[in-house]
Amino acid sequence: MNRPLDPGSPDLFRRDRLLDVLIPTRDRPAELAVTLAGLAAQDRPAEFGVVVSDQSDGQPSWAAPAAATLVRALRHRGRPVLLTRRLPRRGLAEHRAFLLDRSAARYVLCLDDDVWLEPGTVDRLLAAIEELGCGFVGNGLHGLSYLDDVRPETHRLYEPWPGRPTPERVRPDTPAWDRARIHSAANLLHVTAELGLTDGRWQAYKVSWIGGCVLFDRAKLLASGGFDFWPRLDERHQGEDVAVQLAVLERYGGAGVLPSGAYHLESPTTVTERDVEAWEVLLDLGADGRSVRPANRTDGS
Repeated sequence: MNRPLDPGSPDLFRRDRLLDVLIPTRDRPAELAVTLAGLAAQDRPAEFGVVVSDQSDGQPSWAAPAAATLVRALRHRGRPVLLTRRLPRRGLAEHRAFLLDRSAARYVLCLDDDVWLEPGTVDRLLAAIEELGCGFVGNGLHGLSYLDDVRPETHRLYEPWPGRPTPERVRPDTPAWDRARIHSAANLLHVTAELGLTDGRWQAYKVSWIGGCVLFDRAKLLASGGFDFWPRLDERHQGEDVAVQLAVLERYGGAGVLPSGAYHLESPTTVTERDVEAWEVLLDLGADGRSVRPANRTDGS
């Protein structure tokens, strides 16, 4: 029988380490177990922390036997894990702000609770951000159910960085905004195959934003405001990840990284009330028809 799980101590967890992984979750015990399994399979770095913050309606997702086993596996391998609950719910941005405040690491990986990372993914992202010196790097998510759906007209949106990323001001109704379309379906798998990236080689490319798996330089994220904008938003919002990445892009630059080792589980969302676009509010764009979120998950759009 699965014994009670020690949630850990926030004070003992918050240490000056290289990396912490921040995972918000709600009513997804199976998906969370898969996400944690991907982290447990990462060989490097030797030590990184994991924070899971739960907003489930019933028992926390991390208390389910499969997820609890992976928490124990991570701890057994020397990776500290902090388990928290953040209730009542105040929206996605507030939840991410809470997670960010649990960390004192140099880098933070914002990872959604429905993403599996193949071995070597975290190490590649760390190598990329340390070489590029920008505010964030990320892996767009693969939707394997779209593997046979090749979209060459979308591949043209892929644009490599010729050197280190430079700050960019990305806004709607500009060519740069359309870059997010490269992250839908299985486009990145097809582009990676065309590039022939093998033997540990990786390539940085230009983005507008990335959903689901983004590694930030924590100091640069905080200097850009972090998620502290959450009180300005209605609780029923989405696009908080877009808003924060636009801010970091403008100050420090950012990049996507190929190959991507991030795979979307393609599960239905558990956050169904999403009436407001956070980036739209923060950019003072208003509801003028530009509230359609560009595809950045594996929804096929």
